[in-house]
Amino acid sequence: MDGMAPDSVTIRKMLQPLRPRGPDDEGVWQQGPLQFGHRRLSILDLSERGHQPMVDSELAFTIVFNGTIYNFRELREELKGLGYHFTSTGDTEVILKSFHAWGQACVERFAGMFAFALWDQRAKQLHLVRDRMGIKPLYWTQDGKRLLFASTLPALLAAGGVDTQFDPLALHHHFSLHAVVPAPRTLFREVHKMEPAHWKTIHADGLTEQHRYWSLTAQRPVEAKSEWEWAEAVRESLMQAVERRRAASDVPVGVLLSGGLDSSLLVGMLAEAGHRDIRTFSIGFEDSPEERGSEFEYSDAVVERFQTRHQKIIIPNDQALPRLTEAVDAMSEPMFGQDAIGFYLLAEQVSQEVSVVLSGQGADEVFAGYFWYPLMEGATGSPVDRFRQFYFDRDHPEMMELLAEPYQGEDHTAVLMQELLERAGADEYLDQVLRADTTTLVVDDPVKRVDNMTMAWGLEARVPFLDHQLVELAAQIPPALKLKHQGKGPLKLISRGLLPDSVIDRPKGYFPMPALKYVRGEFLEFMQDILCSQACRERGLYQRSYIDKLLANPTAENSFTRIQGSKLWQLTLTEYWLQRHMSSC
Repeated sequence: MDGMAPDSVTIRKMLQPLRPRGPDDEGVWQQGPLQFGHRRLSILDLSERGHQPMVDSELAFTIVFNGTIYNFRELREELKGLGYHFTSTGDTEVILKSFHAWGQACVERFAGMFAFALWDQRAKQLHLVRDRMGIKPLYWTQDGKRLLFASTLPALLAAGGVDTQFDPLALHHHFSLHAVVPAPRTLFREVHKMEPAHWKTIHADGLTEQHRYWSLTAQRPVEAKSEWEWAEAVRESLMQAVERRRAASDVPVGVLLSGGLDSSLLVGMLAEAGHRDIRTFSIGFEDSPEERGSEFEYSDAVVERFQTRHQKIIIPNDQALPRLTEAVDAMSEPMFGQDAIGFYLLAEQVSQEVSVVLSGQGADEVFAGYFWYPLMEGATGSPVDRFRQFYFDRDHPEMMELLAEPYQGEDHTAVLMQELLERAGADEYLDQVLRADTTTLVVDDPVKRVDNMTMAWGLEARVPFLDHQLVELAAQIPPALKLKHQGKGPLKLISRGLLPDSVIDRPKGYFPMPALKYVRGEFLEFMQDILCSQACRERGLYQRSYIDKLLANPTAENSFTRIQGSKLWQLTLTEYWLQRHMSSC
């Protein structure tokens, strides 16, 4: 931002934390005050022609790109018809030519997950862009001298000199919405996330422009459809989403099979489309007295039905805790989901077999699969009150018990959710809730979690249920039809006869790791050590009385959140993440 050429040491420091996300290649490119660095995971055009940063000397564009444009082949043919020629066979060059052909409107033609930075040499403009659903991450920070951006927050911190003062609003969201801090905020006041479906342009003089290029409405179409007509439309759209994500790869594609309806349906769709030798992967943990640690009985039924080439991974507790540090190191931001370490350990094994997997994330938010949706629908009161009583981890008074005085303030999360719920373009209350969940909350939980934990092993996870065309279709479906059949009504209709009935009719499951929920033994000792450490005390983020209350009885009823998360684990994970990642600041 000061016009000075950046030093090569900083970019190398930033690239180091990104090495696991891109294990196959590294590139650095510089022009004047701008410098790009890239770590590559080779999935399309495995040759040197796919190297990044990719420079188009003729068009005077340079790009660094993370993600996949699933319809890149169709776009390339269209661009060839307009006279463009290509030197590579992947999707990165398609973005460059598309921007030249159609300007910023090019992104409206992209079907995929993407975050990219594009430098226009002639106009002296830097463009930062993130996909509609926020599947691929993009962080940035700016001071008077420089603008830094990266795929992970730790990569920004590695540059040094980043302001890491806490943002009280973000802390309130973090501990109310089970680690969700909606973009553009992060826990740090001066570090930001690019908002999904946004395009930001930074001019040479520092002037910045930003606009939203896509938004979701949740309203009924003029022409009504029957339940079965909706289900058939969903089947066709989901099949297209699955096939696009399978086909856009020059390497084999597998499926993360949890045993739930969503991932099982992806396997069924692949089989229905005629694909054989389907690779599937499942993981389970040690049981606790309160809860089973695996769902193998359901995934096994799917494997038997479709004769997939299956790998089952079982993790005992004495192996899980020593690996926890690695999973925390792989997190761009603190994540409370007890399945984070599960995805991390699963991805380690899967990455030895394939580089791309399909995953079922997003289906519950898009098709109303969680238990709290019907509870919200049947509640009374203001929109935000109906939401909070079944979703917030802590109400505002408890937040004031948790956070130390410098970080206390207003009920920021209620204000946020009121704004999200009351935006125009939603017909019914549950339309408001599902739209807020799908476009905002799901981005940080679970989409970010799956991206971080898989990419930690150079494994790209693709999420067909968050295909933007499928999401747009689902948003038009009456909420009552989504709530039918104990939730995800349209998905259950199209699954009947394709999947085993035991999978369709099973209660909603979660990726279990009981030891992080029912805290005892060495896991409790670990949490005590973190929360009673000198670093935690000196940080002064929490009130000690609140910590002491949770440590005294970590399995008491009031030690769990409304969606059955461990409050003690939430505090521990946040502090441990800060200890692991802020040491480099």
